Amino acid sequence: MLVRCFDGIGNDAPHEHAADTRYFALQGANKVNSLISVNVGLPRDVEWQGKLVHTAVWKQPVSGRVAARRLNIDGDGQGDLAGHGGEHRAVMVYQLESYQYWETHLQRKDFEYGQFGENLTVEGLPDNEVCIGDHYRIGTALFEVTQPRVTCYRVGIRMDNPQMASLLVSHRRPGFYFRVIEEGEIGAGDEIVKVADGPERVTVAEIDALLYLPGRSLDQLQRALRIPSLSAGWKQSFESLAAAEVAGKQAGNAGVALSPLWTGFRSLRVAAVQRESIDVQSFVLEYEDRSPLPAPLAGQFLVFKITPDKGSPPIMRSYSMSGPHDGTYRVSVKRADGIGSRYFHDHIQAGTVLNVSAPRGAFTLTAGDDPVVLLSAGIGATPVLSMLYSLASDPAVSLRQIWWLYGARSGAEHPFAAEVRRLLDRLPAGHSFIAYSSPEDGDRLGKDYDARGRLNLASVQTLGVPKHADFYLCGPAAFLAELTAGLQSWGVPDSRIHSEIFGAGPPITPGIASTLAKAPHQPDGIPGTGPNVSFTRSGLSAPWDPRFQTLLEFAEACDIPVRWACRTGVCHMCESGLIDGSVRYNPEPLDRPGQGSVLICCSTPLSEIELDL
Repeated sequence: MLVRCFDGIGNDAPHEHAADTRYFALQGANKVNSLISVNVGLPRDVEWQGKLVHTAVWKQPVSGRVAARRLNIDGDGQGDLAGHGGEHRAVMVYQLESYQYWETHLQRKDFEYGQFGENLTVEGLPDNEVCIGDHYRIGTALFEVTQPRVTCYRVGIRMDNPQMASLLVSHRRPGFYFRVIEEGEIGAGDEIVKVADGPERVTVAEIDALLYLPGRSLDQLQRALRIPSLSAGWKQSFESLAAAEVAGKQAGNAGVALSPLWTGFRSLRVAAVQRESIDVQSFVLEYEDRSPLPAPLAGQFLVFKITPDKGSPPIMRSYSMSGPHDGTYRVSVKRADGIGSRYFHDHIQAGTVLNVSAPRGAFTLTAGDDPVVLLSAGIGATPVLSMLYSLASDPAVSLRQIWWLYGARSGAEHPFAAEVRRLLDRLPAGHSFIAYSSPEDGDRLGKDYDARGRLNLASVQTLGVPKHADFYLCGPAAFLAELTAGLQSWGVPDSRIHSEIFGAGPPITPGIASTLAKAPHQPDGIPGTGPNVSFTRSGLSAPWDPRFQTLLEFAEACDIPVRWACRTGVCHMCESGLIDGSVRYNPEPLDRPGQGSVLICCSTPLSEIELDL
């Protein structure tokens, strides 16, 4: 065995085989925890799959003693502060014993210290013994264990092995992060002394498995949530998983993934068409035999497969449900320039039979007694109106503070006005504020609306809306961006800001250099001959082409906004709704998503599919 390593005094010549073997034998005999190498690196741009990745995963050993500071080690940096760095991820730790393990498993002999992106290469401190919250003294600095390594595709780039993020989790060797409690100097050769045990005694390996592997339990999640030093991001994930366990739902690692009430599409008949405003109509749906439809969750949407032109391929359109859940479903559609809205307004009438998906979406009410603020504009009222129906029908929320804040252009374009007033009258702690940006002569200030102008953060603050409420936002993109930024600047935690976006959501592509957004399009080159792949939110359908390894790569080639982090079926960031069809996984995900969802980073279509992307 030859490990290319450094002696901590600036000599970068590799130690020979005999020296390495003798060193590792001493490690096993003495079992002394010690610091072998301190590794740092600054962000740089690396070419990868035709993209530029900004990363600091390349770390190099440093000689002498260096300062460990609150946010990093001197000379070190992080390329993607959304996924790495910060107080709870200041210093990455990996073990020499794991180096040996991967040498054998991967049949490689080309490793050097910093190979796994770690700042500290250590002797001892195995993941199955170190616990979250443990304190260690190294040199004059004091550290606290805060979380396992973040699963990230960039370690795969560094290792020239795209499956590395999955392997680190599945083989239970993730490594972990330190928080710097007391700044100080450290250097290779320092002894690592444990000075305090973490509460609950949950190991790094156990915490990592709890998030990324199947078989978790509510008791385990609750134990993890009792650890004060566990980083906020991991706590939020465990809170979502615990809530899903309590509710009996299936949950993915990126958040709760609600299993659909049925798969594919069902035939539903339009029972009634209702005019709501000058440009909004509602469509009430029922089973053809008029048996009650299964109850959805307030805030969800339906996907419709429609054929506006005979002989043309069908298109997919999504519309939020807006009505009471009384055995029927109601969607409300604003007339616009799109093919779908024109088709609904011009051709759909009572008796029309439509192909409809099961209710979908995670924009749903959070259980609890905290105040609720329903903030919307324009046709964005639809999902929050269904939430208001749910709240008004639940006797348990009679004293819960409910705020309905809505913005429209004028009374003519204000749907559901009388309906909302009736619902708020049933809520003793209900409040309303209506803003018209361009009121007409017949619109009555103080009667039909409360203020002239657009709904904004100042409106929310002036009304005395409590900051500790849960805020549910829906409306045009500019409205959502302004209100979300305003609430964040006001100090409302991200966990209390919930939003629904009509159309494709913003991408998450960590570390990738930003480029000008392009409209979704067919992939370049000769069209594929495989099954059709429909991206329902983006309004694009394209035949599958096997030159792409995954649905994620196919979506990227079509410039569909996508979200991902590990690209190996671990983190569930890419988890998307599978409205219809079936897929094949390769590699198999460590923890499969719930029914009706798919991990696009490691799957290909087996049939025609419709994705909620």
